[in-house]
Amino acid sequence: MYAWIWRKLPGGLWAKVTCSLVLITAIGALLWYVVFPWATPFLPFDDVQVEAGTGEDAGSTIPGDDGAGVDEGPDELPYSDTTNQPDPNSSR
Repeated sequence: MYAWIWRKLPGGLWAKVTCSLVLITAIGALLWYVVFPWATPFLPFDDVQVEAGTGEDAGSTIPGDDGAGVDEGPDELPYSDTTNQPDPNSSR
């Protein structure tokens, strides 16, 4: 396809290079300013839905937190980071 376009462009080497750059710029501008804005409402990228809640008490959101307001510090995680990691097994 690109070879066909290259053969159909008029002129010598520099005229073909210039025409191809103009074509690439025109197609890019057409996509950027016309096609993409038209297609944006049809794409699901901004369709974010967050549920209102789980139906539990609206107090604490951290499991095991009694709501006393204890600051855990910046490096402590409010959950276990090893529960989903199986113990190493030599049989594998």
